[in-house]
Amino acid sequence: MRFTADLHIHSRFSRATSRDLDLDQLRRWAQLKGIRVVGTGDCTHPEWLAELERELAPAEDGLLRLRREPPPDQVPLSCRAPVSFLLSGEISCIYRKGGRTRKVHCLVLLPDFHAAHRLNGALSRVGTLASDGRPILKLDAKDLLAMVLDASPRALLIPAHAWTPHFSIFGACSGFVSLEECFEELAPEVHAIETGLSSDPAMNWRLSVLDGITLISNSDAHSASKLGREATIFDSELSYDGIFHAIAGGKGVAGTIEFFPEQGKYHADGHRCCGVRFSPEETIAHDYRCPACGGKLTVGVLHRVELLADRTAGAKPAQAPPFWSVIPLIDLIGGVLRVGSSSKKAQALYFELLEGLGNEFHILLEAPLNEIAARSTATLAAGIGRMRAGEVEIEAGYDGRFGTVSVSALHEDLT
Repeated sequence: MRFTADLHIHSRFSRATSRDLDLDQLRRWAQLKGIRVVGTGDCTHPEWLAELERELAPAEDGLLRLRREPPPDQVPLSCRAPVSFLLSGEISCIYRKGGRTRKVHCLVLLPDFHAAHRLNGALSRVGTLASDGRPILKLDAKDLLAMVLDASPRALLIPAHAWTPHFSIFGACSGFVSLEECFEELAPEVHAIETGLSSDPAMNWRLSVLDGITLISNSDAHSASKLGREATIFDSELSYDGIFHAIAGGKGVAGTIEFFPEQGKYHADGHRCCGVRFSPEETIAHDYRCPACGGKLTVGVLHRVELLADRTAGAKPAQAPPFWSVIPLIDLIGGVLRVGSSSKKAQALYFELLEGLGNEFHILLEAPLNEIAARSTATLAAGIGRMRAGEVEIEAGYDGRFGTVSVSALHEDLT
């Protein structure tokens, strides 16, 4: 069965997240986006886990559904579809290894509540779990992996946003150069990495050490409307074991839906305070220092990939699944209308399109352009066509500032 999943999100119990991150809103936005399986996020947080146990019931084997479904009129008829949940969470490991401070974020997928409680029991002996939905623990990522496998041999640990400079396994500021350096003899138990918003599969294909490692993508959403800004397409049994084997074996992942990586906020090098954005070559020429203030530049994902890559750009391993780079539909609409994406005008057209054509992924990737034009404008349809072809204009993100990706001539005065 082919379906789309977003397995790395957060709840309202995580810091710097929206209050709308509850199960009703996650189910609603999953339908609007076209997502069949959603991670619960934050399964290590005691209050959120208790809420999950109260509100969710068994669905497909190892997956969960809402016990009480909200009124269907919250979602246009064209988008209504079943949504299942999978127990997941992110854990921040901060520790010393190899003479350096390491900061590695890890995504954990769990098959049932028993495994979640078993893992939480082990983690609670390391540090507090109640202060943040994404707990920050003084814990070696290798030891976390051992705890995850002890909680259940069917659990998965996946290095999250693997290239982010400050909090990832390969990040320039605190990361490692390989899975083996981080996880040592347990490295064979790591079957996948999450590419993150600032990289895409093509960048990861440049490292032969990642051959055989499944590349997945997720939104890391901090509000419900950001669900699905990246996602993974599975072609497997709709069950926890189906997802587990697809990731562990690599053959059930049919592709990923991606940001244009330049839009990610750590793609290029730079210093945000001084407004300096550099290519890797410019950073090297300036000895990794900001020319304005002399401070250290933040080395971005593109540079870090260049340092570790052993293949030229454009290399693609055999059997690597495809990926599709998209611009969120609401951003495309805002560009057409020359308004902010949160404006009433943009929101109104967004929902009109969904009501007429179906969920967002269908509109961005599959809907005939003439149908999009008939329901909106020829300009928006042309913009989606250019996006599908990769004909975009990009100002890369750097040092915590999101980049901008737009489609040329995507403006129309609609009154």
